[in-house]
Order: sequence, then C-alpha cells, then structure tokens
Amino acid sequence: MSQKIRVMIVDDSILFRSFLMQNLGNDPRFEVVGYAVNAMDAKQKLPSLKPDIMTLDIEMPGMSGLEFLKEVLPTHPVPVILVSSLNVRVFDALAAGAVDFVRKPNMEQAGGKEAFLATLKSKLAMGSNARVRLPSPSAPSSVSSLTHTAPAGLSAASNTSQAVGRISNPSSRVDLIAIGASTGGTEAILDVVSRFPARMPGIVITQHMPAGFTSMYAERLNRLCKLEVKEAKHGDKVQPGLILLAPGGLQMRVVRLGTGYSVSCTDEAKVSGHKPSVDVLFDSVATHVRGRAIGVILTGMGADGAAGMLRMRKAGAYTIGQDRESCVVYGMPMEAFKIGGVCQQASLTNIPQLVLAQLAKG
Repeated sequence: MSQKIRVMIVDDSILFRSFLMQNLGNDPRFEVVGYAVNAMDAKQKLPSLKPDIMTLDIEMPGMSGLEFLKEVLPTHPVPVILVSSLNVRVFDALAAGAVDFVRKPNMEQAGGKEAFLATLKSKLAMGSNARVRLPSPSAPSSVSSLTHTAPAGLSAASNTSQAVGRISNPSSRVDLIAIGASTGGTEAILDVVSRFPARMPGIVITQHMPAGFTSMYAERLNRLCKLEVKEAKHGDKVQPGLILLAPGGLQMRVVRLGTGYSVSCTDEAKVSGHKPSVDVLFDSVATHVRGRAIGVILTGMGADGAAGMLRMRKAGAYTIGQDRESCVVYGMPMEAFKIGGVCQQASLTNIPQLVLAQLAKG
C-alpha cells in the first residue's frame, strides 16, 4: 500500500479547520499530521510535524500567510497550497513560493463544498511532489544551451517529427503565440512574457484559474510587462502588442475574423477536466492559425494541452515545452513531449529567447 500524504492545515477559522481535517482525514490518501491556528503557530510546529504538503490561509491575524512563506520556505521548502477567498495577495504568495491555490468555497452553495474538496484533494495529491521554487534573480541564458534531451525512460526519437507522422515545416511568419499552463504557471507565465518586447504578435493565454482571479492576474501581468494584458472578453481581437488571458469559468477559442483573429469566450462544459482548458485553446489555434502560430506549454499537473499541442505541431506550428528541471510540476509539458507534440524543450529562462529567435526568421 502506498504511503499516505502527510498534510498540515493552517487556518485561523476553527470551523473551516475542522471541515478540512474531517474531510481530508476520511480520505485514505491523506494523513492530517497536525494543524495551526495562525502563521506563528505554524512556524513553531512545522519542524516537528514534517508534512509533505501544507494548506495555508492568506489572511490571518498577526503574521500573514504571505509573511509566513517569505520567512519559512527558504529553510523549510514544503509545498504549500493556498486556500483563499478572492484576494489579490494570492499572486504575491505564489511569487513567494506557494505551489498552487484553491478558492475557499461558499459553504451555503449547493455542491460548492464537494467541488472545492475534489479540487483541493487533487492539488494536494499532485502538489506533494511539486518542486518548491523560491524567488531569485535570474538572467536569460544563451539559446545554444537549449535542451533536446528526452525524459527518463523515453526515447529521444519521440521528440522528432517521425513520432507524429508527416509534419509540415514551421512557418517563418507568426501571427499569434498561444501559451498554456497550470500549477506553477502564474509565475512561469510572468517569467516568459515579462521578457518580451512591446512589439510582439498577439498572444493568447490559458492558465487554469477560477473565475474572479483571472481579472486580477491580468492586471498584475499588465503592471509588470511591456505588453498590454487584459482578461479576454468574447469578441476581443487578437492584436500585436496585446495579451488576452482566458477568463476563469469560460472556454476560450481563437476564431477567424476576416484576415485576422478574435477570441470566443463561452460557458461550456469542462474539457480535459478544466474550464478554461488549454486543449480548447490549442485546438482552435491548430484549426484556424495553423503554421502561423507558436505554441508554448508550461508547468502544470495532468495532461491538458498535450493533445492540442500535438495538433498544433501537425498543422505546422512551432511548439515549445518547458523542461523538467525548471517546472514546478512536470506534467503537462511531459505529456505533450511524450506524444511528440513538442518541437523543442527548453528551460523557463530560455523559452522567451527561443520564441524571439523563431520570430526573427520571418
């Protein structure tokens, strides 16, 4: 029998702590090894409890969750899943090293608690093996150091065009760049797009994120990037110098608009377990933009985006996957690479240069 995942719960609400302890404790995958009533309490208990992963509230009396992360993670790099209400400080906490977040449920809403628990348990199970990334200054490396190596146990031949049949050569002209990410993606996306100049083709991004948080995340990116960034709305045009972020709770597609493109944002069922889904975005790019696109798949749990990236590559797009070493969770990029959807793997710091090098061929 596999070993249980040791979970520590940090929340100042006794009702919510009890709710988490009961429901996680009843799941055979988890063992709740302890709890803390605030950040100072957590700081004292963490060394002795030695959890595999921790849930953490952001807003607590005294030391905040954000202050806790900044002070504790450098010496105790335990994966942390934030459990927070709609709060812009979530993104500061992710930048400080938290792995992922889940929005606190409306306890009165029908089905709200069940959906929350399913999401939290999935992120705890996957996140317990995540790589904790602490903020540190980094400089872009040279394109010559880009990696071509296959993951362990996988033939390098699967990263060639033979693995996916006949694939047309990537177009030297790029109309659009599509990016997909999940766990660890908020900081990975920022790392990539903040290195782009203001003059870029239109960029469309799907990051797994609930409704409400995507607008705040778009505003954060807009403050930190040279390009304009906004949460996409149905009918928005894809334009040079503009990044459109898929809104939480909707599916976003790229569609033809005369000689250009716009986005369709509609309330539909989940695809690959997500809404928004990276597969939905990438499929639409493969259909409508074909070889005039660049696709980038970044850190994340699961396989969303892998099949869509393969379709993009078969349609002639140039596709890039983040490598294992720089991922918080090497899930989505690994699955895309394994099926032959990735033209090139690269570290997070090398991806922007690889994109710019591809654009320079036009």
